[in-house]
Amino acid sequence: MERQVYKKVKEIKFKLMSPSLIKKIAVAKIVTPELYDKEGYPVDGGLMDIRMGVIDPGLVCKTDGLRLKESLGHSGYMELARPVIHINFVTTIYNLLRSTCCECGRALASTKDINSHKKNLESADKDRGLKEKKEIIKKFFLKTKSSKKCPHCSSKQIGVDLDKPTRFMEKEKRLSPIEIRSRLEKIPNEDLYLFEIDGESARPEWMVLTVLLVPTVNMRPSITLQSGERSEDDLTHKLSDIVRINQRLFENINAGAPEIIIEDLWDLLQYHITTFFRNDVAQVPPARHRSGEPLKTLSDRIKSKQGRIRQNLAGKRTNFSARTVISPDCLLEINEVGVPQSVAMKLTVPEKATPWNIEYLKSLVNKGASEYPGANYVERPDGRQKTITDETKEELLQELEPGYIVERHLRDGDIALFNRQPSLHKMSMMCHKVRVLPGNTFRLNTAVCRPYNADFDGDEMNLHIPQTQEARAEAEILMEVQTQLISPAHGFSVMGCVQDAVTGNYLLTQDNTKMSRGEAIELLYSIGVDNLSSIKSKEITGKEIFSALLPKDFNFRDESCKIENGKLINGIIDSKQLSEGKGFLLRNLHKQYGADEMGKILTNIFKLGVKYLLKIGFSTGLEDTDIPDKVRSEIDSELKKAYDEVDRLIVLYKNNELELLPGRTQRQTLEVKILGVLNNARNNTGEIIAKYANKDNALLIMAISGARGKILNLAQMVGSIGQQALRGGRIPDGYKKRTLSCFKQGDLGVESGGFIKSSYKKGFNPADFFFHSMTGRDALIDTALRTPTSGYLYRRLSNAMQDLKVSHDSTIRDSSHSIIQFEYGEDGIDVSKSEGGSINIKKLISDTINT
Repeated sequence: MERQVYKKVKEIKFKLMSPSLIKKIAVAKIVTPELYDKEGYPVDGGLMDIRMGVIDPGLVCKTDGLRLKESLGHSGYMELARPVIHINFVTTIYNLLRSTCCECGRALASTKDINSHKKNLESADKDRGLKEKKEIIKKFFLKTKSSKKCPHCSSKQIGVDLDKPTRFMEKEKRLSPIEIRSRLEKIPNEDLYLFEIDGESARPEWMVLTVLLVPTVNMRPSITLQSGERSEDDLTHKLSDIVRINQRLFENINAGAPEIIIEDLWDLLQYHITTFFRNDVAQVPPARHRSGEPLKTLSDRIKSKQGRIRQNLAGKRTNFSARTVISPDCLLEINEVGVPQSVAMKLTVPEKATPWNIEYLKSLVNKGASEYPGANYVERPDGRQKTITDETKEELLQELEPGYIVERHLRDGDIALFNRQPSLHKMSMMCHKVRVLPGNTFRLNTAVCRPYNADFDGDEMNLHIPQTQEARAEAEILMEVQTQLISPAHGFSVMGCVQDAVTGNYLLTQDNTKMSRGEAIELLYSIGVDNLSSIKSKEITGKEIFSALLPKDFNFRDESCKIENGKLINGIIDSKQLSEGKGFLLRNLHKQYGADEMGKILTNIFKLGVKYLLKIGFSTGLEDTDIPDKVRSEIDSELKKAYDEVDRLIVLYKNNELELLPGRTQRQTLEVKILGVLNNARNNTGEIIAKYANKDNALLIMAISGARGKILNLAQMVGSIGQQALRGGRIPDGYKKRTLSCFKQGDLGVESGGFIKSSYKKGFNPADFFFHSMTGRDALIDTALRTPTSGYLYRRLSNAMQDLKVSHDSTIRDSSHSIIQFEYGEDGIDVSKSEGGSINIKKLISDTINT
């Protein structure tokens, strides 16, 4: 048996590259700014030298003998004519120059202070965190930089100042990079430890560059424009400038040019190397293209949203994916996604040829890419891929044998990942099974909209096709829609019936709903139910039809309905039982019968509600907002009572007789009390309308069943809009001592404060319209501003918590094994297995007694 040796990484150490290491790993010395010769071949010793890799298909890398896509590329190096400060280490160099002796290089602290500081560092390593260690080093820097005399060699210290990004001054004299480097060389490794620098891995003089590492050609490829000209990468442009100035500096030094010319060229070299690393340094003008656009140099490629990490590593554009508009299809199962045939012919699934499927695969290859279902490519065992065309078809059919891979079109039943952005929780990306359909949009069951937060006003969604058997298995087991039915946030169903499905089931389970046996069978068959053993009598109630979808041993009792042995005995089915976030009926079905069975039942209940509503017809019109004169007079009477009460409160306020609320002034107390009175008046209006409204009123049915809207919406349509609240209070003064110019100064009344007595049906006067627009605009702006803020907060939160996990001993720990919580959530309850985050003890006892 073969023994396997496992190694555990203890730590990762980052080091600085020394000049000797740079020369050791480099394969070419760069000496010329020229890139190509007259024939267009890369110049030896130039920035596109083929020893550093190749970007042209016909060339071979001189170092490893590999071609484009196979060679990873190799670095080059450039000898600098004079040392140059590395912009990213300016702060470290500055701190070291101020805290070490300019003569002997020792830390400017006594032996006693050094020993004390070492002990502090060692204890911080053992017992304290990184933050405390940084504070200890910061205090040591502050203590040493103020020293005027070296405790070791007694030499006088002159303070060093940082002028501009890379210019160091000692009194009036400028310190050149050569002098800075020689000072840093004097600092012994033992003293570097005091500043938390490992002298073996990062000598400070290496922060002053004498050799520049030139990145590989693959890192900065050129592109060929339509005109045939080559366009070089920004890094290559910058490196060309560095080589050119470096060459001129060499020549001037060798020719004995005046010091002022050498210094100007030296500063120019410093500028180009600074902007090569960072092109956004304060007080340094950014390097630009001729067009004026800044060059994208090294640091810009790594940081921010468009950098390598967030753009190319953490999130990438992917192959085998599609994106288009979504539309609803209630006839799909909840775990299906309707894919347009045009998309199915572009996206492919790799299928390996075996003796059992080779004839089937040959038939797909024979159809090719233009006929559905067909195939687009054939991949040989050596990895070469051939496109299926009319010319290559015959050859590929003869060549195809076990071991080859055929990339066939998507077909019904294939596994796909469906995603809507922003992806805020794990149910924003779920696994569906493909159903190839005509049209140009992705179709999904409306029950699945809630977890995606999707609607059909132009939303687009992404479809990804897993390419390996492992990926498909993982998607099915971990991400399929049925496995995501219960929310990890509150323990109730995250999907449920919506709108028409809720209204349909509410009307179907009313006590007076009856139909003939034939109609009932036709209704159940139309949703795919073929077990009709319970449909026996000539006349069937709606409750019996609904019961046909439930398991025969299912028992459930709630304040609004009762089910025994799979039969709805009494009560009605509404949003309390079927909707997302409530759905007690759905939660119990999931608990007793598991995810797959609950998924099928939910799909059937949804289809039944929609089909029944389609059968009986359901619509609303303007006549649903008609109310009798008796109701109108009762509403007017309720509003008059509210007006009178507000007038009474205003009189009390003006007489300073208003009883103050805790922590509020007279005016604040008045506003709170007026707001309470007016809100009660509007709510009472809704109750009056609900009491007298016709029970067949479609608006009322939608509100009572919980399908859409509330009684309050009906009250606003026909009764009174009510108080317009701006940031939790009445409308504040917009003019001098009044809200609008059409009111008197000092008017505290009902209408000047933003109360709209009128209804939507009756219409608004100009002041009403203005107040209504104010609160609408406020909500709109608030939503727009809140979205990016909450998105950024979520990103910070997920980054902070991404390494937390539940350990085997039930504690929550981070990556350093520090305990964050002794028990998950401090109560050990898995929310997805609870009801609203708590355990229903009464239900457990009753279930135990019944069994």
